[in-house]
Amino acid sequence: MTAPQISFEFFPPQNLEASFRLWDTVQTLAPLDPRFVSVTYGAGGTTRDLTREAVQTLHKSSGLSVAAHLTCVKATREETLAIAEGFADAGVTDIVALRGDPPRGEGAFRPHPGGFANSVELIEALAETGRFTIRVGAYPDRHPEAADSQADVDWLKAKMDAGADEAITQFFFEAETFFRFRDACEKAGIDKPITPGILPIENWKGARKFARSCGAHIPEWVDNAFDKAVRDGREDLLATAICTELCSDLIEGGVDRLHFYTLNRPELTRDVCHALGVVPKVALQNVA
Repeated sequence: MTAPQISFEFFPPQNLEASFRLWDTVQTLAPLDPRFVSVTYGAGGTTRDLTREAVQTLHKSSGLSVAAHLTCVKATREETLAIAEGFADAGVTDIVALRGDPPRGEGAFRPHPGGFANSVELIEALAETGRFTIRVGAYPDRHPEAADSQADVDWLKAKMDAGADEAITQFFFEAETFFRFRDACEKAGIDKPITPGILPIENWKGARKFARSCGAHIPEWVDNAFDKAVRDGREDLLATAICTELCSDLIEGGVDRLHFYTLNRPELTRDVCHALGVVPKVALQNVA
């Protein structure tokens, strides 16, 4: 089995303790030589400034290729593009362009009166600048707001046609879920890379809640296995085994890129990568 190319997603830190945790996460995973690492926005754009600071710090100090998440939430077009241009001026030219989740308590997404109505408009504007590599989200399981699974494929096609370079999927639990989606995308004429998003499960209660909120289907066998493993104190062992098997199945099915949602807890992600043959290659640069 050929080792895949990998990338990682991090959260921006919101306090000093979280800053140390992020740096420890980066130090643990950077030697695995990721294609890039990305830094998220919080729901409703709540960590916009923290994301910008984390992205610029990682870009300067880590030697990694850093991608910044950018959303349409609670900002005008001018404000959003100014943030993007600021990233580019600082040397960060990879953007993960998303519509973004509404702020807590607001229910459905409502565009800012002077903002982008959706991710396609944002992607078009970013592509027009010619300054960015643009990655976007994709949904192998039906997005909670989508009419059906085909609507998710059609919307991804619109994002690719608008100028996106690559898609990263929401996490899922079975390889066949991704393969069905990949086949549907190929049938729709999508010929740009679609990278599976992988969630190593550090905490099943939290992962189950997350899956239900974003529409990721939870197979009954996964639910039952984790319920038993939690009772027996074997949750970490099961999580490593399930994640490694999922990634192996994807690789055997022709996948050569994986994107890990680390939740700033790197050990399980590192262990899975090692099991897949992704071994340390580089040392993290010293902070200036």
